[in-house]
Amino acid sequence: MTALKYEVFVTPAIAQSSGILNLPNGDPMVWSPISTTLIYGEQDAVLVDPPFTTDTTREVLAWVQKTGRNLTEIYVTHGHGDHWLGAPVLLEHFPDAVVRATAGTKAHMAGLATPESRGPFWDALFPGRISTTAVDVQVVGEEGLSLEGKPLIPIEVGHSDSDDTTVLWVPSLKLAVAGDVVYNGVHLALAEFAGGGGDAWRCALDQVEALGAEFVVAGHKDPDQADDPGEIGRTRRYLDDADRLLQGSPTPMEFFDGMLNLHPKRINPGILWFSALSLLAGHSAQ
Repeated sequence: MTALKYEVFVTPAIAQSSGILNLPNGDPMVWSPISTTLIYGEQDAVLVDPPFTTDTTREVLAWVQKTGRNLTEIYVTHGHGDHWLGAPVLLEHFPDAVVRATAGTKAHMAGLATPESRGPFWDALFPGRISTTAVDVQVVGEEGLSLEGKPLIPIEVGHSDSDDTTVLWVPSLKLAVAGDVVYNGVHLALAEFAGGGGDAWRCALDQVEALGAEFVVAGHKDPDQADDPGEIGRTRRYLDDADRLLQGSPTPMEFFDGMLNLHPKRINPGILWFSALSLLAGHSAQ
């Protein structure tokens, strides 16, 4: 059996339609950079979490094609659309590839894919920029995936920034593709943080930490940052800071400013502002 390798493609921040929601200073919002991981052997490859717009997924497709590997499977770590809506673009060129997810993630994806769900959010923020082709998802069980004889194991970790999140564990590489359980240098999406969401997220981080990974790929990362397992602890500290600030019953602006002061180096304050509104002013996210 040949040794596996991995590479990460970080899709840069994506502009959203203007006028729907802006930052407090009036600047337009952007979508956080998205990490897509390619795990490959001598001939075949598995792609984890493709991006969501047609144009950005085409860039990922070109990146995969340059490797010369045959894409056999696309794995989705969780149901948020920014980690799978672009899959049809890849399947046009790799029609034999199979989209895989756990049963919980598949159910979450199906709920998001309805016109009633995606219309007011995804299609409003990115009109005409996302494929409307349905994605056939096959459930992967505890046996996981196999790439050239090496196991890739989905680990269900529960709630993080959404329900039914998973991490793809590659033992031979000591690699954890952590989806949105871990953030790396980017402000966290906290829209589902309340009502015990933060505690559940910490439990998910504990499960990732217990793997003893040498490489941890965050679902959203600053492209200048390494895949450092230390990001598990830094993600946990961000959650702790958010908890402390929320205990003071802040306004959205107070929470936003407080988190910016505590984490000035993280990129995309837009998702922090959206989190503040979601937690403290009744907005919602998908």
